[in-house]
Amino acid sequence: MSQAHADGTIPEGSPSAPSVEPDRRAGLVLLVMCAGMFLVLLDVTVVNVAIPAITTGIHTNTAGVQWVVDAYTVVLASLLLAGGTLGDRIGHRRVVLAGLVIFGAASAGCALAPTTGALVAARAGQGVGAALLLPGSIAAIADAFPGRAQQARALGIWAGFSSLALPAGPLLGGLIVQTLGWRAVFWINPAVVILCVVGVVVWVRPAHRRRARRLDAASLGMATVGLPRAAAAPLLPLSLFAQRGFGAANTAALVMNLTSNGLLFLLTRYLQQVLGHDALTAGLMLLPLFVPLAVLSPLAGRLTARHGPRPVMLAGAALAGAGQLCLLTVTATTGYPWLLPALLGVGLGIGLFTAPVVAAAIRAVPPERSGLASGVNNTARQTGTALGVAIYGAIAGTPTDTHHFVTAIREMGVAAAILWLIVMALIAANIKST
Repeated sequence: MSQAHADGTIPEGSPSAPSVEPDRRAGLVLLVMCAGMFLVLLDVTVVNVAIPAITTGIHTNTAGVQWVVDAYTVVLASLLLAGGTLGDRIGHRRVVLAGLVIFGAASAGCALAPTTGALVAARAGQGVGAALLLPGSIAAIADAFPGRAQQARALGIWAGFSSLALPAGPLLGGLIVQTLGWRAVFWINPAVVILCVVGVVVWVRPAHRRRARRLDAASLGMATVGLPRAAAAPLLPLSLFAQRGFGAANTAALVMNLTSNGLLFLLTRYLQQVLGHDALTAGLMLLPLFVPLAVLSPLAGRLTARHGPRPVMLAGAALAGAGQLCLLTVTATTGYPWLLPALLGVGLGIGLFTAPVVAAAIRAVPPERSGLASGVNNTARQTGTALGVAIYGAIAGTPTDTHHFVTAIREMGVAAAILWLIVMALIAANIKST
């Protein structure tokens, strides 16, 4: 997650305050922010199941569809910290509105794109909108729920609702591609965005904030191409990485997304272009990879609160690594039953791993840096997604060379298991148990 601040709100008697009751207004704000973030996370996974249809629809190749997936995540990862800082400066309500409008317009651009280049550019535009919306939505919720206990419950609801987008992505994407075609996947967003914009205008009120620190445009620019920068007030102080566990937690977060999303990129093509399943069936087959994330995340949070992040992270890493090793049984003819243990192992592993890896990053830094720490952790995860798609796609190549493609799936499973072993060693050496 990204940085959130609650620096004060407009008094209820103010002329600009909404007329609905405070509790009801806060609930409506939460609903709107959940809907907006559902779209942002949905577009991380929904496109994967449409990859074969996009490949044939605009006559592109493996490198082209890699960029279709990565343009979104690369831009999102690059601009997350800048989006949060911009919201601190000009107000998160404005940034959320801008993010929604950009995201909706770019989604329409994706649906209308005639070429690979146009689709990649529109996907990058979606990433810009998402980078503004993600930190802004958290800040809007924090403003609507000023009490710490209220904030914790509200953000828990936000996180749980948002995580439903991950299993919904392959299923919804498969259903739409199968019935309406791949372009319809992107037409969902503008309609929902219009409703969210109306909700923000009506219910999200601008908050009175303390004077923000000077906006360092150079820092924002450098954060886009490289997060650290030497400055008097850097966007990402390198001193954070001197804190025990901070670097380990963010490395672990990057590996988690690199291995799971890289695998997803290959499996959507394996299920459709090697095993011959349609898009909807492939989406259903991928549910064991994503459902555990939504189901186990609350449990992982409770276990982390009770036992600390280290034991929960170690259990998750072990399961994910074991699941990756199960890919050794996959061939071009064995079919889905042989793939299911790998999907379940990786799904259960990242389901246990996601909550404690964020907690570990936050616990490793002083309390006043917790928002930045969570933002860096989320950036590491999005960077891992982009790297995973790029690396796995480059190694596996096209599914038309079936032998090489399936061999690459098995080899990447072994490589991922080794990475998870390295992560376990980092956790054991650097992450505190309480």
